[in-house]
Amino acid sequence: MSNKKLVDFFFDIVSPASYLAWTQIPKLEAQTGAEVIYRPMFLPGVFEKAGNDTPITVPAKAKWIFEDFKRFAKRYDVPFVMNEKFPLSSVYAMRGLNNFRHHAGFKKLGDEFYKAMWVQNEDINDPKIVIRMVSEAGIAPEEYQSAMNNPDNKKALMDVTQEAVARGVFGAPTFFVADEMHFGQDRMNFVAEALLR
Repeated sequence: MSNKKLVDFFFDIVSPASYLAWTQIPKLEAQTGAEVIYRPMFLPGVFEKAGNDTPITVPAKAKWIFEDFKRFAKRYDVPFVMNEKFPLSSVYAMRGLNNFRHHAGFKKLGDEFYKAMWVQNEDINDPKIVIRMVSEAGIAPEEYQSAMNNPDNKKALMDVTQEAVARGVFGAPTFFVADEMHFGQDRMNFVAEALLR
């Protein structure tokens, strides 16, 4: 039995903070020796069930937070572009990521979705873009499309979202080290500290 520490990472592609956290996961794993368990969830469903809302509903906060994301992107030395189509639905992306989370191409698929959303300013629901992304991840587009329409997969994403809320999640990204919760990409240092205890 492995003694490797685990951290649950609840995220959604439409969350720019989740994108920034995603780029830092390899560093977190290297620093702590822990394994990140990726938990794709549907953020609008979390907001609804937790009684929360996106920060962009407050114009002053929206202006500030995206400037702050740019500062963190610069600190992390990763590209970041505010998607002109934001906000847009991530339900199909998250169904796909949840369905293929054990596939060899999962991390590449996540990379492709995040790159399209927060680097290339693309519509992640555009069928042509989806075909390109899933193909890059080594997943057959027809297999991906079939998964999107599978009722069991739809329910599976809802179940993960409900589990997240039941554990106290109200936004993305959220990390759990055992039962200890940390919210926000700017709290990953606390995640590392918890893992190194």
